[in-house]
Amino acid sequence: MPTAVPDGAAEITRSPAETVSPARSFALPRGTGRTTARIAALTACQAASMVGLGLLITGPARGLWPVTAEDTVNERLEQARTSTLTTLSSIASEAGNTLTIVTITLLACLSLLLIPRLPMWRQAAFLAVAVSLQSLVFLAITESVDRHRPDVHRLDASPPTSSYTSGHTGAATALYAGLAVLALSRLRGPWRKVVAGLLLLLPLLVGLARLYRGMHHPTDVLGGLANGGLSLLIVGRALLVDRSVTAAPSAGAVATARTGEERPPGTTAVILNPTVTDENQRHELRQTLERHGHREPVFLETTADDPGAGQTARALREGAALVVVCGGDGTIRAVADTLAGSGVPLALVPCGTGNLLARNLGLPLSPVAALEAALSGAPHRLDLGSIEGDGLPATGFAAMAGAGLDAAMMEHTDPRAKAALGWPAYALAGFGTLRTPRMQVTIRLDGSPAFRRTARMVLVANVGTVQGGVTLLPAARPDDGLLDLLVLDPRGPGGWLRAVRTLLRGRATPPQPSTVRTLKTEGDDHDGVPVEFFTFRRAELTFDTPQSRELDGDPVNPGRRLTAEVRPGALTVLLPSPEK
Repeated sequence: MPTAVPDGAAEITRSPAETVSPARSFALPRGTGRTTARIAALTACQAASMVGLGLLITGPARGLWPVTAEDTVNERLEQARTSTLTTLSSIASEAGNTLTIVTITLLACLSLLLIPRLPMWRQAAFLAVAVSLQSLVFLAITESVDRHRPDVHRLDASPPTSSYTSGHTGAATALYAGLAVLALSRLRGPWRKVVAGLLLLLPLLVGLARLYRGMHHPTDVLGGLANGGLSLLIVGRALLVDRSVTAAPSAGAVATARTGEERPPGTTAVILNPTVTDENQRHELRQTLERHGHREPVFLETTADDPGAGQTARALREGAALVVVCGGDGTIRAVADTLAGSGVPLALVPCGTGNLLARNLGLPLSPVAALEAALSGAPHRLDLGSIEGDGLPATGFAAMAGAGLDAAMMEHTDPRAKAALGWPAYALAGFGTLRTPRMQVTIRLDGSPAFRRTARMVLVANVGTVQGGVTLLPAARPDDGLLDLLVLDPRGPGGWLRAVRTLLRGRATPPQPSTVRTLKTEGDDHDGVPVEFFTFRRAELTFDTPQSRELDGDPVNPGRRLTAEVRPGALTVLLPSPEK
């Protein structure tokens, strides 16, 4: 059970002598210097590449196709002008105007920082830095490459800059494609792809408008698209993917108050599943929170239609500094998925049947004891998984997702048995699903060549231990930036014995994670391997026939496809310190 804080994660527990002074709140986030240097180096390479391309176009390649055909394109667009197209092109061109870009960037960044009251500083920095760097590279290009504008009637006044590259197009690409990235990562539901698609269309319209209005050659527009896209790639990799910059924790991020101490500003939201928490438990949880300085916590109940996402979003909008979730793995999944990336810490109070995440994090299974341990602990950055498929919209998961045997077991578990017996009800249902037919699955990991397997079960996991203390994926860690895949295919009694032996061997001596790892008995080929383990960042699973599927213990619609991807360090969770 990993309890060490990952590199870059912020520990917020302090002794009284280490109280943060107001001046310290202005300290730069951890890792800023290193990340700034890397961005600067890559941006210099970007500028050199773009300048080199411009010098090639205006020099050795000037008499080569397709550069020689560019004048014809501009002339034909001039001949195709109509009053309607001219008006539309003026509107599209304004979308890339400097004043428009600056205004929208400023409003978007302020919205990211102020409206949700999270704040989403990382996303705001991504957008602002990408747009700014694109502009800096554009200025460097125009100073280095001297290219005349097309020899056609221009509909706009010519600015005193080189035709190469299109500044309007580059700025529009950095801004609107950056907003599309944020829309895909932050919005939920089918509309997120529609919104992202419309945003991605805007830079293309701006570029086409600049061609139509006679302001640029085609290669100038392509250069603008490349310039804006490279800026997004460089900054997005540094701030959204690698996450080597960690925001300095706010005073209200974690409750450090003890009896008699003043609680930092910010509300505490308790999101609970009313079917598994009674009034006595609520009273005990309230008392525990108040002992740690969390006065007047707000209790929000989940419903059958909204298992936690809406309540979490409301808590964030209202400025929650801490979110406590009381429920099973399904409730925790909904809350964690909405909370991901916000930086607001989460305290887990396991009240369900399986409680997989709490078990793997070493939390007590008593609700009050778990809350006490969390509030006395420290924040840790944990990974989340994201999964989608046919009939399964993109959603996050905290523990495990899978298809085949385990999903069939979830489907056949009687809710009344779960309420009466707890997790042993899953084991009883499992006996009736052992004869689940094998499935044929095609697996592609991290873009490597696909391979085929037969399996009784495939399991994608962020953690390794299931109910009863059984470890299925010995190397799975919730903070290693990877997900783990188990392919289980025992055949006959001997195959099941070998599978159990492999799992026990793996649990006793967990191997280190690698790109692909297989545990099997010597001399086996793939067709006879009862258990295989793989680690990955992105996996695509395609089944020959529709299969039962489950997500953190909850059955979902059967289907033929699952795509899973890790979200490194997306969730901040309060965990007991090792000495506790």
